[in-house]
Amino acid sequence: MLAAVAGIFTASAQDADTLPKAQPSTGDLYSGLTRKIAYDRMIPPYGLEVGFNKTVHVIFPSPVRYVDLGSVYIIAGKADGSENVIRVKAAVQGFDVETNFSVITEDGSFYSFNVKYADEPEKLNIEMTDFLRNGQTLNRPDNSLDIYMKELGDGSPQTVDYILKSIYQNGGREIKHIGSRRFGIQMLLEGIYTDGDFLYFHMQLKNTSQVPFDIDFLRMKIVDKKVARRTAIQEQAINPVRAYRYSLRIPGRKTERTVLAIPGFTIPDGKQLIVELYEKNGGRHQRFTVENEDIIRAKVMDGLTGK
Repeated sequence: MLAAVAGIFTASAQDADTLPKAQPSTGDLYSGLTRKIAYDRMIPPYGLEVGFNKTVHVIFPSPVRYVDLGSVYIIAGKADGSENVIRVKAAVQGFDVETNFSVITEDGSFYSFNVKYADEPEKLNIEMTDFLRNGQTLNRPDNSLDIYMKELGDGSPQTVDYILKSIYQNGGREIKHIGSRRFGIQMLLEGIYTDGDFLYFHMQLKNTSQVPFDIDFLRMKIVDKKVARRTAIQEQAINPVRAYRYSLRIPGRKTERTVLAIPGFTIPDGKQLIVELYEKNGGRHQRFTVENEDIIRAKVMDGLTGK
């Protein structure tokens, strides 16, 4: 069981005297009908040393979503201000038994570590492999599965992440009629793509002024094209579930691009999608509209993903 307090992960302790004493396991006998797990189904753990007076930092290629510790001998937590760095150290000085911890990251990867105590850990700062970026499958079985995230439904996190990066790197300007320009800020919708149950919006934000543009929030909603006076406006919020290269500040004379992953949708008759970008502590807000014709003409991703 895992308890997290103020960003620190600790394994919960129970009174050992109240638990039944387990018999030594032979590794072969279980209660009921069982089937031995083959080695090709195992994710080999990394070996990690931790100390009491020094902190070990593990850097992951994606934000950390889950951490589970094997015992109360170690503590772990996200580094302050970071989502993809875990700090680990010994909670008990000189513990002499091996323990473990596991991590799941936002891109659907699973990492496992066997942990031993060392007064002077050999490696203090460790960068984990990005399996997507370097094309390797180190420390993963050939037939391994992705970890699926609730907000992505049946979509594979690694597939979504790969498509986001592919669009950013390879996607040109497919749409030339959707955008806005006000007060030296230009927001363009460069392309709409589709794959499986998701739409992908490729957007560009250009700052032609000298004053930095700080983003407060992005809002997407489906609204009626014509609303009679004194009639309640019904809006349907559209919430992106992933973003690639989403910058919160556009410096003066700079251009940034981002790609958003959005659960698939179409726009009913008489309605339109409005995309709004608000400036923090400013008034250079941007807004453009997207019609259903633009959505249904979304470019299929086969060419970019090599499917």
